[in-house]
Amino acid sequence: MANVDLVQVGKNLLKNGDTGESVELQSLWQDQPVVLFFLRRFGCQVCRWMATEISKLEPDLRASGVALVGVGPEELGLKDFKEGRFFKGSIYVDEQKKSYKDLGFKRYTALTVVPAALGKKVRDAAAKANAEGIQGNFSGDLLQSGGMLIVAKGGEKVLVHFIQDSPGDHLPLEDIAKVLGISANAKAGQMPVCNDAVCTR
Repeated sequence: MANVDLVQVGKNLLKNGDTGESVELQSLWQDQPVVLFFLRRFGCQVCRWMATEISKLEPDLRASGVALVGVGPEELGLKDFKEGRFFKGSIYVDEQKKSYKDLGFKRYTALTVVPAALGKKVRDAAAKANAEGIQGNFSGDLLQSGGMLIVAKGGEKVLVHFIQDSPGDHLPLEDIAKVLGISANAKAGQMPVCNDAVCTR
């Protein structure tokens, strides 16, 4: 886990997915702990599945005073993502992708994205998405990766800084609950399988 400068990254501006208002990232952890889920793309099938998985924790997070926030790297696909009700938390957009860069979320190249998309973790995640009827599309930035940042109230410390190594990487629900010291009733779903037809989506 790389060091995260919460002061620096906290100044990055995000656009609220509902109101269009710009807010500083640090405002999201000012009054409560926050789970920040950085999606690769709003149209990504595997990202949509991961969003539904993380959303299983939302009632337990809310009951414990923890905010759940999704961040996308562009507005493209946001409308479909919201209409699909894949995520139960607040949604923001990092149009400059500054937080993605500051947090070390890598960008693939045209040469590295296909092998990454064909990896077992991605195939497994896509299979779970298919099994749950979650579809995706190829719209938007196919080269951005994501991850997760969990920050204590007031920015006191970083509890988790998770960087996707492949598009199918994600934190287990029990790990998220454990680091926050909460008990969760959520049951993890079957992760979908990722292949060329799915994971580059």
